[in-house]
Amino acid sequence: MHATQNKRRIRDNVIAIAGVVIVAGLAAATQFFYFTAGPGAPTPSPSASATGAPAAGTNVGAPDPSLAEGRTWTGEMVLNGTITLGIELDGAAAPQATAGWVQDVANGYYDGKTCHRLATSDGFAFLQCGSIDGTGAPDPQFSYGPVENAPADNIYPTGTIAMARSADNGYSNGHQFFIVTDTTTLGSDSAGGYTIVGRVTSGLENLIQDVTSKGIATMGADGSTGTPVVPTTITKVTLQ
Repeated sequence: MHATQNKRRIRDNVIAIAGVVIVAGLAAATQFFYFTAGPGAPTPSPSASATGAPAAGTNVGAPDPSLAEGRTWTGEMVLNGTITLGIELDGAAAPQATAGWVQDVANGYYDGKTCHRLATSDGFAFLQCGSIDGTGAPDPQFSYGPVENAPADNIYPTGTIAMARSADNGYSNGHQFFIVTDTTTLGSDSAGGYTIVGRVTSGLENLIQDVTSKGIATMGADGSTGTPVVPTTITKVTLQ
């Protein structure tokens, strides 16, 4: 009888231990499911960018200034399929900006881009073009500096082609440029003036007659520039 009782006690202990192990296993499995696939799973959130914003004073996506070859580039810009401007870029005075143009033209960037901003006041007249989305927004994948070949007297002669940029940021030059249609004074800021990359050598009178003289359709928030009455698109740009 004593031996039988010992055997029964051992059997009961084994069963009890096994039960505890099974219960613990089920609890662990339940917890695992709850916190990985069930309602207790954490809500996914986006991770921070590994690259972050570019450091101040750096170029993004811009070619080396040597691409400008330190020489004068000539070519044509066609607007709306009918207005042909002869253009000239100064690769010696503005090598970084000229290199940007050479790269953009080679890539066909300007084809189909619009001219979204017009100024027509006396002493403040230009047509701005080249925005990546047609609204004036910059291209986050393309910016460069510094300011090159800006006039010491802040006067931009008729026919000047200059690079648009953000205020107080000499490294925010990009695709956007403006063509001065009447001698214009633009004050410098903490970054200086605006890079003069070149000039229009012919056809400016046609641009003025067919586009800028027609005026502004919708005035912008600054009260001095707006969208041109005549929608204007860059058909083609060539350089050599």
